[in-house]
Amino acid sequence: MRAPDYLALNPEGKVPTLVIDGRPLTEVAAILFYLARRFPEAKLLPRDDIEAEAQALSLMSFIASTLHPARARGLDYAKAVWGIADRRLGHGWAIGSFSIADIHLFRLYWRLANSLKPPPQTFPNLTAHYNRVMARPAVQKTIEIESNVGYELPA
Repeated sequence: MRAPDYLALNPEGKVPTLVIDGRPLTEVAAILFYLARRFPEAKLLPRDDIEAEAQALSLMSFIASTLHPARARGLDYAKAVWGIADRRLGHGWAIGSFSIADIHLFRLYWRLANSLKPPPQTFPNLTAHYNRVMARPAVQKTIEIESNVGYELPA
């Protein structure tokens, strides 16, 4: 991520970066939004529902600005802010149906669960959400592909 070629695409030296027609797009939320709009057949955002899109972007902003940095502040702080996400999530998908907001939430909860290791009962809704996402065929296929190239994803 510090190689000159990569820094030319993304001067921040962060991942991910998606290159679209030679132009870089950075930040997870923006990339997920682009992919959902570019490939509507994937049904990662409800069609013709501006409020659902806004709710997804609202949650993704909260994930990026509040949940993502919480892990670095330790388990006690993480419990407080991730508790908000757990209560907000309830028992289903983030905006009613599986969406880019669920992908973003899953990705960071995966990192939290595998680094700070909160007991699963700490966040029952997020733990159930994690298990639902892990059971999705596309996730299982990705884990298989990554494992075949030698990249081990945390369990």
